[in-house]
Amino acid sequence: MRMRKKPNLIPRMERCAKVQIKDPKALKGMWRESFADYKKLWLELGCGKGRFTAGTAQQYPDVMLIAVEKVADAMVTAMERVCDAGIENIRFIDMDALELGEVFDNAEVERIFINFCDPWPKSRDAKHRLTAPGFLRSYADLLPMGGEIHFKTDNRPLFDWSVEQLAAEGWELREVTNDLHANGISGVMTDYEAKFHAQGVSINRLVAVKTESTKTTASGAVPRLRDAALSDARGKAENK
Repeated sequence: MRMRKKPNLIPRMERCAKVQIKDPKALKGMWRESFADYKKLWLELGCGKGRFTAGTAQQYPDVMLIAVEKVADAMVTAMERVCDAGIENIRFIDMDALELGEVFDNAEVERIFINFCDPWPKSRDAKHRLTAPGFLRSYADLLPMGGEIHFKTDNRPLFDWSVEQLAAEGWELREVTNDLHANGISGVMTDYEAKFHAQGVSINRLVAVKTESTKTTASGAVPRLRDAALSDARGKAENK
């Protein structure tokens, strides 16, 4: 479902200008220097309305969290949420995840969060999934050895497929679960996650760690994705 266009989008974003980075490419290789007061730099891909973003930044005040969102109408809500709460350790970038390599240098980010991304269920669209091999290699470039991807989704077929891709690309998998909140709320929830949990939908989660075996963009050709159609979370088969 497409998000309805926000009225007065530009003025609203301008009011939150202090938490937005307008020219992120200018900071490539200089993120640590630019945010020297913080011990680590973490990245969230697809922040949506910012519940997870704000909660995570509040939980880890010594971390600078960079939230990437290509839908400005969602990002402005997240920006307002952060500004209203007076949270200082978050910055927002309005861009597509395809541009990450133009913005961050090698080993410049310690952790990447991917929460409830678009499953792109048809086989022909599999390369657009944020856990497809092409994206995984770009993340490996950004992370140091031991750097982590934290991935959550309600979509079990997407999760299972992502586990396969991560293993094939040489990531070490930890904390793999198909029911994150089985014993009570675990970690900071996104807005979608809270809604799904209230409906009784199980949440899948894993942590993927970069190792010596993890493939990067320098590892050669990215494998072609064949027969990669998913069923949705309710078991409905998608056409290829």
